Amino acid sequence: MPELTDAADTDTETPLLFGRVLDGKGGARPIGWYEAQGWQPSAEGEVLWLHVCRSLPGVQEWLEENFRVPEPTAELLTSDQTRPRAFREGATLVGTLRGINFNPGAEPEDMISMQFWCDGQRLVTLRRHPLQTPRTVLAQLDQGQGPLDAGATITLLAEYMITRMSQSIVDMNEVLDALEDDDPDENAESMLKRISTIRRNCLALKRHMAPQHEALEQISRDAPAWFDESDRREIAESIARLRRYLDDIDISKESALVLQDEIRARSLASSEQATYMLTIVAGIFLPLSFLTGLLGINVGGMPGMDDPDAFWAVVALCGLLFIGLIVAFRRLRWL
Repeated sequence: MPELTDAADTDTETPLLFGRVLDGKGGARPIGWYEAQGWQPSAEGEVLWLHVCRSLPGVQEWLEENFRVPEPTAELLTSDQTRPRAFREGATLVGTLRGINFNPGAEPEDMISMQFWCDGQRLVTLRRHPLQTPRTVLAQLDQGQGPLDAGATITLLAEYMITRMSQSIVDMNEVLDALEDDDPDENAESMLKRISTIRRNCLALKRHMAPQHEALEQISRDAPAWFDESDRREIAESIARLRRYLDDIDISKESALVLQDEIRARSLASSEQATYMLTIVAGIFLPLSFLTGLLGINVGGMPGMDDPDAFWAVVALCGLLFIGLIVAFRRLRWL
């Protein structure tokens, strides 16, 4: 299904991004901002769905006046408190869900929140940044293959927001597989940076998605009566899928940690080997340097100053000393 976004669909005069009246058969008809005010179902099974940009002024007051949403709840729905949560308020269901940001230039750890309020006949979803999931559900409705009621719409929105996590997890695992095949001796620094990015992404996904697991469980346990049994089963399936994804994130994080430790251990071993070889070389040439330095002092009485063969004698002595040091180091298993 093509990726859809509501980035450019905002009505500059109203907060409405799109509105639909579900017909209870999988289809929907469009509805405008002013037509939606005071809407009442004209046929059995109709549900009003309004997708709204919550960052525009007046949205909180609109919720309070048109839907009789209590002020604290309306403030929550339009605030930047985007931690996933859900609760029942009389016959209405209120919640906040989060999904991965697939907008251009976004990182996997960037999350987008979507608040929702529903009383069974009217569903309002709110977002600040462009979000693809509502548009995906909208496309199904416009094709006559969408959800039948409000509960099914909420369930489908939650399912799609969770399912999109799988692609990010697959992408991270593919990067880890490629890093395992890479040569750490040549690209250690670059590999460590990429691994650190993956670990940061895993931590961010786990931090944001673990509360979503609790929110979905709250919906499953405490949703109003209009949230029927089939919707609860679908939510239970989404909870199980999310739990698997959270386990996959933990595995990816541990794999990244093991790979990072392995690369660092190999880099440390290589550095220690180089230091060890430099120490051995210094140990071999230190006696030779002492000998040549001693013979090079400019004082009277130095032996061999008038002997033309003294230079070659010193060279031979240095060679014998060098060979002796090599043999000694090998016997000590230093080489």
